[in-house]
Amino acid sequence: MEKQTISVQELANQLGISVPKAYELTRTPGFPSIRIGTRIIIPIEEFKKWLKETSLKKGAK
Repeated sequence: MEKQTISVQELANQLGISVPKAYELTRTPGFPSIRIGTRIIIPIEEFKKWLKETSLKKGAK
């Protein structure tokens, strides 16, 4: 079974940003994240869709 989610630390590594910035990103309205207790995980496919949609919106401005 393929991995379906990533941690905030993995998100930070993939985007090349700091871990605090990645946590800040998870609080952005519309950002796909799941809170389980104190842990935050990001569904990979939903993140890819969000990233593409966000990139397209920024490019249209």
